[in-house]
Amino acid sequence: MGLLSLAIWMPVFFGVVLLAMGRDDQAKVVRWVALLGAVVSLLVTIPLYTGFATDTASMQFVEKFVWIERFSIFYHLGVDGISLWFIPLTAFITVIVVISAWEVITERVNQYMGAFLILSGLMIGVFSALDGMLFYVFFEATLIPMYLIIGIWGGHNKIYAAFKFFLYTLLGSLLMLVALVYLYHRSGGSFDIASWHALPLDKSAQTLLFLAFLAAFAVKVPMWPVHTWLPDVHVEAPTGGSAVLAAIMLKLGAYGFLRFSMPIAPDAAHELAGLMIALSLVAVVYVGLVAMVQKDMKKLVAYSSVAHMGFVTLGFFVFSDLGVSGAIVQMIAHGFVSAAMFLSIGVLYDRMHSRQIADYGGVINTMPKFSAFALLFVMANCGLPGTAGFVGEWMVILAAVKANFWVGLLAASALIFGAAYSLWMFKRVYLGAPGNDHVKQLVDINAREFFMMSLLAVAVLFMGVYPKPFTDVMNTSVAHLLQHVAVSKLP
Repeated sequence: MGLLSLAIWMPVFFGVVLLAMGRDDQAKVVRWVALLGAVVSLLVTIPLYTGFATDTASMQFVEKFVWIERFSIFYHLGVDGISLWFIPLTAFITVIVVISAWEVITERVNQYMGAFLILSGLMIGVFSALDGMLFYVFFEATLIPMYLIIGIWGGHNKIYAAFKFFLYTLLGSLLMLVALVYLYHRSGGSFDIASWHALPLDKSAQTLLFLAFLAAFAVKVPMWPVHTWLPDVHVEAPTGGSAVLAAIMLKLGAYGFLRFSMPIAPDAAHELAGLMIALSLVAVVYVGLVAMVQKDMKKLVAYSSVAHMGFVTLGFFVFSDLGVSGAIVQMIAHGFVSAAMFLSIGVLYDRMHSRQIADYGGVINTMPKFSAFALLFVMANCGLPGTAGFVGEWMVILAAVKANFWVGLLAASALIFGAAYSLWMFKRVYLGAPGNDHVKQLVDINAREFFMMSLLAVAVLFMGVYPKPFTDVMNTSVAHLLQHVAVSKLP
């Protein structure tokens, strides 16, 4: 078993152990086993980075075994510079989520922790799969634990939100399955993704394939106008569910564009780039304006996620090293920042049982330590230089300006909208005199919450101040991808 298999199956193994541990009379032991599983799963991913060769675009840590021989389906894993960082990011966020739920989740603790660990392994599988059918199995399997997390531990309207999440993402993925079967037949009976990259496909086939993949990945990102499921799901999901959904699950769709849409249908990608850029700009500008009028903190951050992911798809389709690298950096940074934002809201919700901005005010008076962390994360969400939120957005804006000044100008407007809705929310929730008696009785964060916030703060600041370890890994792979996409695949 190689490192990638360990990274995938270690959290799944611990998740299954947790499910077998019984009910809430063992909650204390369950929490420690969950933390052990999450930490060990994170440690397993570190050698992937330390042993990664940055001077080659070829797949590394490759594992390949026959899975279903009759249909030539392989258990085929590997990572390149594009996918590498998402694996430790997934494992890191899982550790944070386990810590965040320590005292908060009191019912079915083993199932809650087990679902997140299994979900972590499945998401790492998506980033590692080099076989089309294996990718599809992992991609769809991630829906099951997240559906249960929303449906069991969610808010008042959790069943509606869980169904909406499941149906939206499943329907889009069915078109992707059709595309995968078509490519299997065109390639002479192979599900090898790398062999699909070399297929000579005519213009109409490329366009249809691109649109089929778009249906699956646009819903997952989510791009405007198929983003409407996300705010509803975030509002109803438990804090850990929102953190994982925003930090990792949205990235599965964006990653799909780089692994499938662009390299398999490069001519269609160039032809439809205008459409993709337009949809991305609508997400950046319009959804940013929608975020400003939200009264629910979770809904505001959910719309903010849609706007930030608009930068990602914009960066992909300007077809430059700077743009694609910036988009990948933005994906990683958004993982840290969005998780931090949702977990901050969770800290307040655990105390007040309200997400309404109007129910707060002057939190800084009673929770000064927590307010300092919240300010850092809000600033990162705005894209403040020196924080993780700045690096990727700045790279994408520079790439967009080089491609087209007006596209760059519209993209840059997101920094203004981001500052407007983020800082306005911070002002109304944290600053001024205490808003009511409930706020006056709030207690500052305990040692567990302080540790959780500190881990996220270090990640946000480290990536903002020193992004080199992130960009160095991806440069060669991004250059190789763009070189491949620049060459026509028309027969």
